[in-house]
Amino acid sequence: MPVTYNKLFKLLIDRRISNSELMDKAGFSANIITRLKKNEYISMESIEKICNALQVGVDEILEFDSVESSGTNERL
Repeated sequence: MPVTYNKLFKLLIDRRISNSELMDKAGFSANIITRLKKNEYISMESIEKICNALQVGVDEILEFDSVESSGTNERL
């Protein structure tokens, strides 16, 4: 099941936190922001850093997307 980070980006907008501010607070590179925007895999360590920096729980920054892209799971 794919993960989306839409909640994170909404939270950043609501709190008026820029991507670069998040990178500084959480201590990671721009590569992580790029991966988040593409809903790609990031490590649990990075997720933990984001949660700690924003003082939120995991459920406040990510959610599982029940709708999968066509062809994503067609390898058999």
